[in-house]
Amino acid sequence: MSSGHSVESPSCKALGEVLARIGDKWTIFVVRALTDRPLRFNELKRRVDGISQRMLTRTLRSLERDGFVTRTVHPSVPPSVEYALTESGYSLRCPLDQLAIWATEHMPGILAAREAFDADNQYGSDEDCSGDE
Repeated sequence: MSSGHSVESPSCKALGEVLARIGDKWTIFVVRALTDRPLRFNELKRRVDGISQRMLTRTLRSLERDGFVTRTVHPSVPPSVEYALTESGYSLRCPLDQLAIWATEHMPGILAAREAFDADNQYGSDEDCSGDE
């Protein structure tokens, strides 16, 4: 954000919101699950291991609001609701796949850095990090 924009500017806030949405753990799993075909809610819940019904509902609503997912209600008894990726949703697949590849490749180094940091900072993260003593 070296373009001179303040982190408080509307454009920076909007960018932060979008990055938070697409970087969210559940968003990544939902987008991945919907890659092959549209899914009904319970099918999607089974594919996204560990997600609660409430969190799946919230994630789907946010993705729908942001234009990444469509929600289609099919007239039946009981009504059937299906979720599918939009063109924007599909466009997330490649960057998310690349991020997953990067994370996999760098995970050993990240874990080693965490271990080293934790060993050097045995008193936890509540200490003053300013360097002033």
